[in-house]
Amino acid sequence: MQNIYDLIIIGGGPAGITAGIYAARKKLKTLLLTKDFLGQVGKTGQVDNYLGFPEIPGMELMKKFEKHLKEFDLKIKKGDKVTKVEKSNKNFLVKTERGNEFLGKTIIIATGADPRPLEIPGEKEFIGRGVSYCGICDAPFFKDKNTAVIGGGNSGFETALDLVKYSRRIFIFERSDKIQADEILQEKVNKQGKIQVHLNKEMKEIEGKGKVQSLIYKDLKTGKTFQVPIEGVFIQIGSVPATGFLKGLCQFNKNDEVKINFETCATSCPGIFAAGDVNDGKWKQIIIAAAEGCRAALAAHNYLMHDKINQS
Repeated sequence: MQNIYDLIIIGGGPAGITAGIYAARKKLKTLLLTKDFLGQVGKTGQVDNYLGFPEIPGMELMKKFEKHLKEFDLKIKKGDKVTKVEKSNKNFLVKTERGNEFLGKTIIIATGADPRPLEIPGEKEFIGRGVSYCGICDAPFFKDKNTAVIGGGNSGFETALDLVKYSRRIFIFERSDKIQADEILQEKVNKQGKIQVHLNKEMKEIEGKGKVQSLIYKDLKTGKTFQVPIEGVFIQIGSVPATGFLKGLCQFNKNDEVKINFETCATSCPGIFAAGDVNDGKWKQIIIAAAEGCRAALAAHNYLMHDKINQS
């Protein structure tokens, strides 16, 4: 007979890790499935807004989270991606990329979000050959090269700062006429001598032979098109919720975020909860994701206890 878990947590970011800790504290038979323990936090150069850890590299913070999680009694399976969640009688069947299947009485979705692509010619062709979605991961490969960051929000400015130690020159391109990044990040960027910010620029194509060599963009004020020699393009224009494996089970908003009850993180499907960047909450912050992981785990425990009472 297949092993049935009280709770299966999908995702290894702040929301999933916190959910795992609280579920273990409640003595739930818990399985945490994750491709890795990075999330978007692990791809952030410096985190300075998480309590108790001023100016800590995102990767280091995630390692502390993972170490904390492993002090508790729960099953962890790392390195496998969930591809489908299905209803199976009263339980949920979770299928993975490697062909594994797991049964759970409740599910917490904490898969966060994937980088949003530009969807311009050359982008897909040059992924791993000059096109990147993670500055902290790939910045060292662009030593003494000209690089471009697409996106003028916090992630774009943080990526530019990650590149400062390596790239010769860095260009930040933003489509709108306003910088979206927080003022503190703007101040840090302005102190650097080799970062240029360009507004009203629409990316049209990434060019190269074997690897990225240039970027073509349109100036939205003049309508003119320009080509700039670039060897690395870092795309930071937001993210897309990682919810594809959940289709048909829960309700989503127009942005493909899972709709939840914010008091319990419960979705429209009884027994499934969603915490962190994957749900339709407005603010996407580490501390909020962690708090929702806690809330979802306690709500799942309450759901299971209520079900036991009804069956007794």
